[in-house]
Amino acid sequence: MTVTREKILTTIADIPLPQGGFLKDADLVRALVVENGAVRFVIELADAEAAKAMSGVEAEAKRRIEALEGVATVSIVTTAPAKAPPQLKVGGHATPQQGPQPIPGVRNIVAIGSGKGGVGKSTVTSNLAVALAKAGRKVGLLDADIYGPSQPRMMGVSGKPHSPDGKRIEPMRAHGVTVMSLGLMLREGEAVVWRGPMLMGAMQQMLQQVNWGELDVLLIDLPPGTGDVQLSLCQKAPVTGAVIVSTPQDVALLDARRAIDMFNKLKTPVLGMIENMTSYVCPKCGHEAHLFGHGGVAQEAEMLNLPMLGQLPLELETRLAGDSGKPIATGDGPAAAAYADLAQRLIDQGVV
Repeated sequence: MTVTREKILTTIADIPLPQGGFLKDADLVRALVVENGAVRFVIELADAEAAKAMSGVEAEAKRRIEALEGVATVSIVTTAPAKAPPQLKVGGHATPQQGPQPIPGVRNIVAIGSGKGGVGKSTVTSNLAVALAKAGRKVGLLDADIYGPSQPRMMGVSGKPHSPDGKRIEPMRAHGVTVMSLGLMLREGEAVVWRGPMLMGAMQQMLQQVNWGELDVLLIDLPPGTGDVQLSLCQKAPVTGAVIVSTPQDVALLDARRAIDMFNKLKTPVLGMIENMTSYVCPKCGHEAHLFGHGGVAQEAEMLNLPMLGQLPLELETRLAGDSGKPIATGDGPAAAAYADLAQRLIDQGVV
């Protein structure tokens, strides 16, 4: 049985704290990772004295988690900053800059767009990032879907990134990928209510004020549509190219055309198209159904003279894997192989 992040959090939720209340209510768990039976996370306190008083909580959490089926090892670190870390404000107005600015250490930037929501763009982005990392590339993933950030859940990262100097942000790491998302800076479920200038400022910060390190490619999960975030990205960073994700249905293709037209107007090369949810195979009878039509993206790519990068099936396992924070591409099987093929096509194009 595979243990999940949700199971871990539920198991330790009602552990009482020395200062009163319970662990679930205190927002103390950071960087929870569940991988191949290994569970590790940080309990972060406000100061050293509070951290010392948490030894009993740490021991009880470890005892409970070790008792769960599927858990092989448990590593818990209780820590506290020597002093309160500087606060980094996210979402201010963008600062002026002369044209697109390179991101130090980042060789290529690939934007993943869709035009329309609900086509699986974020799922494709997270799995493609993992597949590229498995292929030996140094990969970063920026969740730029500011109104609906989903990559923290899909990549299995939690907690708030630190800013040691109040100027630069330390990103998270999961499944061999460096990850940053505005969702990590907010409480889960908290809405972002920003106008265009604040969106552009946040985009600029996520690009230039994160310590990305040395990366072969930075994948950027864009929000649906053709708005401020896309415009800000292409104006402020040297984007290598864009990949368009669509389902085969006509409504999705209509919006995909708009996304392609937007990138053309912004002088950003379109590297190719991906058809997601191309078919569904019944696990009981083996019947293959094309719930959203079939081949529409391939026809569109041919008509626009764009590379057809891949066709990805609609699978329950892919959804479950994303919800659990362990993308399907981390394992084996047909879906993982499809993402490995997709990653290889980008490598063969010389993009990564």
